[in-house]
Amino acid sequence: MKTTPFIIFFLSFLLLFSCKENEADKDYYHLPTYSKSKNVQAVVEIPAGTNHKIEYDKISRKFVIDSTEGKARIIDFLPYLGNYGFIPSTYSDPEKGGDGDALDVLILGENLATGSVVEIIPIALLELSDDEESDNKIIAIPAEEKNRIIKAANFDDFSTKYPEIRKMIGTWFENYDLNDEVQILRWTGEEAAKKEISKWQSLP
Repeated sequence: MKTTPFIIFFLSFLLLFSCKENEADKDYYHLPTYSKSKNVQAVVEIPAGTNHKIEYDKISRKFVIDSTEGKARIIDFLPYLGNYGFIPSTYSDPEKGGDGDALDVLILGENLATGSVVEIIPIALLELSDDEESDNKIIAIPAEEKNRIIKAANFDDFSTKYPEIRKMIGTWFENYDLNDEVQILRWTGEEAAKKEISKWQSLP
């Protein structure tokens, strides 16, 4: 089925009203990296189990359906394995090897709506090369236990108890966009993930 401009408009309309009305113009991009309780914060763009590519536009301050040549960008592969988004007040500076965006994060937890701001615990860093550019991903769990789906509080737990999930995540990122050549460089632990966040942290 072709994705028409009307469908893109309709999806964007639904997306707009799926976010809380009083947060429609909230500057998610410049929220503090750390919460008052000293946990890392993350902004959810794409809920777990979703195929549509949703992005936060820091200029319009709205969550939008990403499109290419007038067509909504839909992942023609398995849906996102977790809640996907970014760490606020981070910037991967291209002059220092970054990709020019906020630092990406995949949150392994219960489905969270677009626009959710959630406290997380980083448990791993997945270092990727996307068309020969660095495109690293923070892998995290929700700080709130009720939103967790795995019993892993650190990289050792994650690697020992859930090696299959780790493999699935790697395979997913290697194959979700066949237009890009993605290569896994290595997996590292929670300390590397925390350093990656600090490396790209900018002032709000």
